[in-house]
Amino acid sequence: MLRATALRNRVWRSATWLGLADSQGQVTDPVISTYQALAEGGVAMIVTGLTSISAIDATIGGECRFFDDTFIPGHRRLTDAVHRCGASILLQTAMVDGMVDELSTSQVDAVVHAFGAAACRAERAGYDGVQIHAAHFFYLSKFISPLFNHRTDCYAGAAILPAILSAMRATTSPNFLITMKINSTDEYPGGLDQNRFLEACHLMQGLDAIEVSANGTSRRGIRAGVNEGPFLPAAARLASEVDTPVVLVGGLRSVEYINHVLADTSIAYIGLSRPLVCEPNLVLRWQQGDTTPSRCISCNGCYSTAGHRCVRQH
Repeated sequence: MLRATALRNRVWRSATWLGLADSQGQVTDPVISTYQALAEGGVAMIVTGLTSISAIDATIGGECRFFDDTFIPGHRRLTDAVHRCGASILLQTAMVDGMVDELSTSQVDAVVHAFGAAACRAERAGYDGVQIHAAHFFYLSKFISPLFNHRTDCYAGAAILPAILSAMRATTSPNFLITMKINSTDEYPGGLDQNRFLEACHLMQGLDAIEVSANGTSRRGIRAGVNEGPFLPAAARLASEVDTPVVLVGGLRSVEYINHVLADTSIAYIGLSRPLVCEPNLVLRWQQGDTTPSRCISCNGCYSTAGHRCVRQH
């Protein structure tokens, strides 16, 4: 249970790039059918792919956008479809890119306001909550990285994150979920390291969950029982230090390893990405007794396909 949201199990679908929005960033039928299949496949919580919340944000083409009310009807169709299948859904609120040091304080205030407005809009569209995307070198992860943020004003360090959280809480109802995805490391010298990652997370009192990733995501060659869970040490340490539920994502392939994570650490949930690209019904398969590991071989071939499809299964 997260606030008033009851989850049917402990598996999340971690945000995964689709590139299936139309040229205006509107939700399309293929977007809806992709998430509906995941909901039918048994996951408890779906986090949408990166959704840009600013009209002046850069675009990489194919991402959903959500910067004004014209986007609400499409997103309402999406949330209704997921809820009919028994899953919950979070909108991953993000900006693709932007300046950090060059912005005035009032310009950063406007960024914070845009995230708050997006959360309000997401609640109106039927989402159970939002995820603040502060990972994978998209805008907010740069904003909290010493490699990019050299500010000395009120937005120095990771201060933009609690400001966004406050803006979101001010515009949404008490039971609306606000979560965050964050790098545990930038994996670059002088960047966000584990100590700074922990400091940033401790600033975020009042979050409903923190998903722990790293800048070096989607690693090749993950094998069940061999090298699963590369981000486990950082996530387990965070889970031991905060009351906020922690979600571990990255390189999880087997029921045995997942059960170990959930039984032997304080981590509350696990997130799957590429395994659900390969098998959208993976959770249901496991629940029905076929507990062989995910068929995903971490080849990353899905990144070269339209709609992020598994090259082995389609």
